Amino acid sequence: MITDINIDYLDDEEKDFFENFDYDKAQSIPNLKEEIARYQKIAKDQYSKRKAISIRLLEYDIKKLKAKSKAEWIPYQTLIASAVHKYINS
Repeated sequence: MITDINIDYLDDEEKDFFENFDYDKAQSIPNLKEEIARYQKIAKDQYSKRKAISIRLLEYDIKKLKAKSKAEWIPYQTLIASAVHKYINS
């Protein structure tokens, strides 16, 4: 049973969860290892699917992207993919 969790680093919603969780009613999953493996596969499959696209950008923007990516030591296409991902998930 986990009752002595340090919740200082959690956000308010997470703190509320741990403070109000009924540990007496909690039950273990019978096939925990299999379930962990199943969810790991789902996560891996979800994040490993990539599709190539073609997009037209201003030459100036491409130069700035490449300069920024060079400064951050990451490929510029990775920087673009990261920016798109952050934008659509914010």
